[in-house]
Amino acid sequence: MSKVLAINAGSSTLKWKLFNLPEETVVAEGMVDRLNLPASVFKLKLANGEKHDETRDNITNRQAAAMVLTRLKSLHILEHLHEIVGVGHRVVAGGEDFKDSAVITPDVLKKIQALSSYAPLHNPVQAYYIKTFQKLLPDAVQVAVFDTSLYTDMPQVNYMYSIPYEYYEKFGARKYGAHGTSHRYVAHRAAEILGKPFESLKIITLHLGSGSSITAFDHGHAIDTSMGFTPLAGVTMGTRSGDIDASLVAYLMQKLKITDVQDMIDILNQKSGLLGISELSPDQRDLEKVESTNPKAKLALDIFVNRVISYIGSYVAKLNGIDALIFTAGSGENGIEMRQKVADQLGYFGITVDPEKNNVRGKETRINEDNAPVDVLVVPTNEELMIVRDVERLGNVK
Repeated sequence: MSKVLAINAGSSTLKWKLFNLPEETVVAEGMVDRLNLPASVFKLKLANGEKHDETRDNITNRQAAAMVLTRLKSLHILEHLHEIVGVGHRVVAGGEDFKDSAVITPDVLKKIQALSSYAPLHNPVQAYYIKTFQKLLPDAVQVAVFDTSLYTDMPQVNYMYSIPYEYYEKFGARKYGAHGTSHRYVAHRAAEILGKPFESLKIITLHLGSGSSITAFDHGHAIDTSMGFTPLAGVTMGTRSGDIDASLVAYLMQKLKITDVQDMIDILNQKSGLLGISELSPDQRDLEKVESTNPKAKLALDIFVNRVISYIGSYVAKLNGIDALIFTAGSGENGIEMRQKVADQLGYFGITVDPEKNNVRGKETRINEDNAPVDVLVVPTNEELMIVRDVERLGNVK
């Protein structure tokens, strides 16, 4: 039976899922965490729930890729590597070069590497894994699925910054967005659940997790998204600041005596957001446990909800209405209290949440009140399935 491997590589992790075709069922999945560090962890889970974990010091990127394939063979999930007919790679930055996912050719790989300045922590390592799996699986078609491709055709009025136009022409300074694969999946899936054509709907998707982003779809097209030139922009996140006045960045650098702008960017990416405000945790679950007694924890949660509501309101205005609001990702799928707080401030738009229906975690369901004019859904994201479908579509594999 033919199989497709979906690869989601980060700076220190390698996440993967193996799918059977044509059923698109997951036969195994796993991750390698703490790459190139002491106590690296290899995890594998089979479809029946059976788990195989291993801890080893300093697993390298190449060893991680090889371990995935050797473990699949040793457990007889694969009898031969030829069973894998395609590999889909999540790639963060595609710039304006890639308006769709793409079969990886030498030219495509060069462009992915050239776009590393847009995603310096991700594109280089993702290009490395592309080359590695090309060597390990030379007969499999390799496809790049870009986080940014969904947004390349947004209206220019929404992706341009109000800076000299030549900076866009010379340096590509524009909004690129992120999480596009997730937003694309849940928007289409929501339309299926509602039994309506995707091209007929005005949808706002909320990918809310450690990293959070919001996207507006107008009759089948993404017209705006909250993340910007990088994933740092937009709503408040676990450790990212979200939108911030650029002059404040310069001011803080002066006060903190920071001379390297990257050090300041690191603070905004890694020490801000919920963590920075609460001074406790980037995890909403931790903050919810103490918000009744910890004012900073409550403030952090309130700011998160405030920023999400602000984006939803602006996107309803840009869409001139809304048909469906979709919650997804870690917090979106599991944050019962957060979803209620968001909806409670959006009743003016016809957005409501039934507390009983909302009492659900990680399950596809409609949570709006009966007869509400706007459908509100929880749709667990499945980026890997979208990656596999792009491999099927572009690689002509079955």
